[in-house]
Amino acid sequence: MSNKMWGGRFEDGPDAIMEEINVSIDVDRHLYAQDIAASKAHAAMLAAQGIITASDAKNIAKGLDTILSEIVADKFTFKRALEDIHMNVESRLSELIGPAAGRLHTARSRNDQVATDFRLFVRDTIDAIDAALAGLQQALAERALEHADTVMPGFTHLQTAQPVTFGHHLLAYVEMTARDRGRFSDARKRLNESPLGAAALAGTSFPIDRHATAKALGFDRPMANSLDAVSDRDFVLETLAASSIASVHLSRIAEEIVIWTSPLVGLVRLSDKFTSGSSIMPQKRNPDAAELVRAKTGRVIGSLNALLIVMKGLPLTYQKDMQEDKEGAMEGFAAISLAIRAIAGMVRDLVPDEARMKLAAGEGYATATDLADWLVRTLKMPFRDAHHVTGRIVGIASKQGVALHDLPLKDMQAVEPKITAAVLDVLSVEASVKSRVSYGGTAPKNVRAQAKAWLKRLEKEQKSGRSR
Repeated sequence: MSNKMWGGRFEDGPDAIMEEINVSIDVDRHLYAQDIAASKAHAAMLAAQGIITASDAKNIAKGLDTILSEIVADKFTFKRALEDIHMNVESRLSELIGPAAGRLHTARSRNDQVATDFRLFVRDTIDAIDAALAGLQQALAERALEHADTVMPGFTHLQTAQPVTFGHHLLAYVEMTARDRGRFSDARKRLNESPLGAAALAGTSFPIDRHATAKALGFDRPMANSLDAVSDRDFVLETLAASSIASVHLSRIAEEIVIWTSPLVGLVRLSDKFTSGSSIMPQKRNPDAAELVRAKTGRVIGSLNALLIVMKGLPLTYQKDMQEDKEGAMEGFAAISLAIRAIAGMVRDLVPDEARMKLAAGEGYATATDLADWLVRTLKMPFRDAHHVTGRIVGIASKQGVALHDLPLKDMQAVEPKITAAVLDVLSVEASVKSRVSYGGTAPKNVRAQAKAWLKRLEKEQKSGRSR
């Protein structure tokens, strides 16, 4: 038997394999809330335009509310034979209110339905991700303020470079997350146009009001071209691109947590809440949450790549290939949402070993640049000359196996006679970080100011609601 929702042209039913490859309800059932909201807006507009009666519109809205409550209560039976969320809802609506249900599909198509539903879904997803990222920023900024004075090694090439503060390091991720939120916000602005009313591809001959349905659904405006409206998936690609970049940032801090928690490094500890043990080695404490965040990045980026490949060769307008736009995207969005929460939890949970951090910050002659800067500032030496002098002094300290601040003054003066005891005041790791007062530098007073500014900004956002 052909599908009664669209099968007037067909005499026979689909092959079992055709039914299996064609069905999408297992995935697009997640769009139920958006599908029902769009249908209610469409029905109200049809009535307002005199295309259907007010009585039919009222019954349609009442039936759709019943369906929504059934789905939420897990009392709705999704039927694979009906293919997708749209026809499952319409079929149940017909059971509830009779022939009036058939009027709901006037002046629309599944093409503009799914485009509208998925835009609404992605918009809701962006809002949820933005809120989670704000929570991560909050956690990072609070810990940054707490550890504004905690000295740790700063790295380049994963080698000890210069001392920084732990708070400064955490604030770097606050900044990255701010850019991530900006990308999601930009994607949201561009997606916030309504495809509803574009119908199959060419628009409709009915006197519909697309501006009314756009407004009812919270869109800024209807999409201006019906062909573009039903065939565009830029909004998914852009949101997945923003998700991929954000996931890379999450993966970077996850990798650092893995490194820091290794006994070979030992800069921070995670509690039992975010670690696991070994089935054979009872002493192990594995940073599995951080490792899994790293792995989730592959899932998010994979979702972007998959959809890019689906879309790359499609002519206008809608093609069935585009049914593959949802599953991977939904998996990607779920993965990044979980990863954000996991990182925020670890940030709040981790305990830095401040003594080990301070010791590590001074290893590898990390204050050598401070010595060179002192030579430039105090002796008016050109920096390249100061760099050379400092290198020779570091060489002497290395041969003697002592830190720069423990090297006898006479040995420094053997390289540069004008060096005085005052140089010792700049060679400790505390003095080094304290001196980095340039804007964006690691000086504790800078870190405190930046952390407080971020916390104030986040509090203001929370109170007023993030502007769109």
